[in-house]
Amino acid sequence: MSTAMSSSRVGIVGASGYSGAIAARILASHPSLTLAFCTSDKWAGASVARHLAVALREPHSTMAFEPNGRAADLSDRCDAVFLATSAEVSSKLAPLFLAANKDVIDLSGAFRLEASAYPTWYGFEHPSPEHLVRAHYGLPELFGPPRRTGTDAVLVANPGCYPTASLLPLAPLLRAGLIEADGIIIDAKSGVTGAGRQASEAYSFAEVDGDFRAYKVLKHQHTPEIARALGVTSLTFTAHLLPVRRGLLSTAYARPRPGTTAKQVAECLAETYAKAAFVRAVPPEQATLNAVVGTNLAFVGATANADVVVTVGVLDNLVKGAAGQAVQNLNLLWGLDETAGLASLQRFAP
Repeated sequence: MSTAMSSSRVGIVGASGYSGAIAARILASHPSLTLAFCTSDKWAGASVARHLAVALREPHSTMAFEPNGRAADLSDRCDAVFLATSAEVSSKLAPLFLAANKDVIDLSGAFRLEASAYPTWYGFEHPSPEHLVRAHYGLPELFGPPRRTGTDAVLVANPGCYPTASLLPLAPLLRAGLIEADGIIIDAKSGVTGAGRQASEAYSFAEVDGDFRAYKVLKHQHTPEIARALGVTSLTFTAHLLPVRRGLLSTAYARPRPGTTAKQVAECLAETYAKAAFVRAVPPEQATLNAVVGTNLAFVGATANADVVVTVGVLDNLVKGAAGQAVQNLNLLWGLDETAGLASLQRFAP
């Protein structure tokens, strides 16, 4: 069983993708964790330090990328693994690492839904539905930190970037009875890195620069994830592609319960996140990409009138929306300072 007291080795499968690369960089400078291995078919055999522009500590300074196909064979090198792979790949890899008693932080959507939802939203039958029950949904500000039960390894389903930005402002209001559960509409926009490291024409600079468009309309896989986390039966979610590299802004619209005021919704968020390490409650207009990109911070805000409650959530889609939240979850699981490796991350323009 892995604990930070006895060991601190973390491997990354899929380290050449955007989220995997950010995770590797954070871990490389983490005060208590050691980057144990990185896998990538694209860069197999190449220097991790050179491709990820990090200074690795001894004895790993000459570490090379391993092929993805060797991932499961590397379990003896680590105490925990980050899976920065597709949902279908993660659904097969995670059980192998868990069987080797390694904690798993999965950055894909492989363990966020019920088994019956995967053919519709992800296009495959889930190969290990028994692991869906044991997975902890890793949004600690709303669902608490991941915890170990007995001696078993822990599986954390790291939330998606869109769900994180949407749930942080919406969930407290719903739990407090300030908004209705039905009729929620979420309009969200992400930088192009949110779509992964794709080489297709649609994501090239010439196609994205100066443009703005919706994608996967009524088909986005984060729709059921958000609904499940909120505990609602349905909602409307639309994702948009922003012509920036990083950053995500989610605006949601909900019907107020009778008597709900702008002051109440603002105070609800302020009270919910008063002691949160990485979430700041602000007026909606102050929740901007420039405030969070490059950091593990999320800014949330809400206001209301008699007809509608509007919430806003912003974050860096690769940090609090992916790799940073994964490190935050592992810190909490292993009893480390929640902010370790994350507090020094610096803002920069998206």
